[in-house]
Amino acid sequence: IERAAQKGIPIEDIIIDPLVLTVGSDSKAALVTLQTIELLRREFGVNINLGASNVSFGLPDRHTANQTFLAMSIAAGATCSITDPIKLGQSVRAADLLLGKDDYAMRYIKYFRAAEKLKEAEAVK
Repeated sequence: IERAAQKGIPIEDIIIDPLVLTVGSDSKAALVTLQTIELLRREFGVNINLGASNVSFGLPDRHTANQTFLAMSIAAGATCSITDPIKLGQSVRAADLLLGKDDYAMRYIKYFRAAEKLKEAEAVK
């Protein structure tokens, strides 16, 4: 972070990716990642990127675990994620809504209206 600052890179352009390990091999892996995200945001104010789906590697029903972990990561301070936006978009919108990052639920409503239009268009085909 210091070196980036010396090179003139503003703090908001710095992105740190804490390693996400699977809870299939370490039951505390998700908790450690969430604590790391909180620490990085609190101490350094940098953006946090993560491969959220790594948390469920080797487990059944990965989608549910990934959705839940992504929402928890956002609450902890994660700002971006390497993930499938179609599959996890609902969780991102819901997390933003519930964390007070979506005034009057405008983005949440817009997202679901657009999704509904897509479903209707697919049904017509």
